[in-house]
Amino acid sequence: MEQTLVLLKPSCIERCLVGQVITRIQQRGIIICGLKMMQLDEKILREHYAHLVDKPFFPGLAASMMASPVIAMVLKGVDVVEVFRKMTGVTNGRKAEPGTLRGDFCMSGQANIIHASDSVENAKIEINRFFRPEEVFDYTPANIAFYYGDGEN
Repeated sequence: MEQTLVLLKPSCIERCLVGQVITRIQQRGIIICGLKMMQLDEKILREHYAHLVDKPFFPGLAASMMASPVIAMVLKGVDVVEVFRKMTGVTNGRKAEPGTLRGDFCMSGQANIIHASDSVENAKIEINRFFRPEEVFDYTPANIAFYYGDGEN
């Protein structure tokens, strides 16, 4: 099984959507193997958004990501990066399909409630950025057989 990093952004926290997002993750059968609340600072945001630091909108993006704590999660499942990206929806909530997290819960390209790793390689980098090894648990829930067919997991 692969892992992915998810950040529930300040727009998710402040709008009290955390429970609904986590419920949808668990209902899908995705395993939460790391979870913590943290306050981001400019240093970690410059590293995380290194590809955007020189863009004119970066200061606003950084300010929005520091507006409140975030909830960082490590999720685990078969093809979880692709599965969760589909669940998340496109970046701009106004263009996200209904049924996706962004399509159901947001109207913004910036205040878009959630970050999800875009590849297995980036997930590994991002997990190491936000979590120490001892904060990620490798376990298999007892109910896993009810989410995957024989040999799928």
